[in-house]
Amino acid sequence: MWWLLLTPPAVYLAICAAFYFGQTAMLFPVGQAGRPDPLPGSAERPELVAGSGERLHGVHIPPARRSGERLLILGFGGNGWNAQSAAIFMARLFPEADVVVFHYRGYAPSGGRPAAEALLADAPLIHDFAREHVRPARTVALGFSIGSGVAASLAARRRLDGLILVTPFDSLASVAAGHYPWLPVRLLLGHRMEPAEDLAGNSTPAAIIAGGRDTLIPAARTQGLRLAVGNLAYDETIAGAGHNDIYADPAFPEAMHRALRAIARARIRSPGSRSR
Repeated sequence: MWWLLLTPPAVYLAICAAFYFGQTAMLFPVGQAGRPDPLPGSAERPELVAGSGERLHGVHIPPARRSGERLLILGFGGNGWNAQSAAIFMARLFPEADVVVFHYRGYAPSGGRPAAEALLADAPLIHDFAREHVRPARTVALGFSIGSGVAASLAARRRLDGLILVTPFDSLASVAAGHYPWLPVRLLLGHRMEPAEDLAGNSTPAAIIAGGRDTLIPAARTQGLRLAVGNLAYDETIAGAGHNDIYADPAFPEAMHRALRAIARARIRSPGSRSR
């Protein structure tokens, strides 16, 4: 009888322990990042040293063509992306821009271990290096999925000329809690990203591009961010797109171009004001 009574709580505690100790591997599946696509001959491979001492490796792809003032796209990819492939993808979208993307800490060839805190801490260092190296007239941070949380955090710490957030969320803890409502996720989760807090009242012109069939980042989580953004310059939901296939959707490239044009037109607004 005692065994029957104790088995369910023991199993539940075991599941909690599995989530706690396995959360980093689930959130940062470094083994799924894939082999990188080949870089163009003009590309550079810059390196940085993180505040904790690990060496970070990046990619800089200069513009394929010049068009007006120099634009820097500072990219932050999803948790399953290789930074080199992400940089090539962004450079194809915006061939007129300098594109800089770094491998997240713990993603080879960058050293260290992946963690939300590490990604957020490294972003300002990457920004400062890229600005010094490229000397752009405008700097736009582009964040995909978990990278949208990194880009939002950067906007709270550095002045940017714009943000483009693809399949973004308001709170990493809220996303995880929605997927595991039967676990005390907020107590167990050791990785914190709070984009809605970072962008609340922030004056940076921001664009949101979401997928209408995204089940990984539910619509409620994107809506939570949408309502918090202080200067929402552009907002589009691609109806037929999911979380991972949005990049292959025929509507995606033009949505990204419209987003970039919208944030270029938008003014940096005073805290508390909102675009319409």
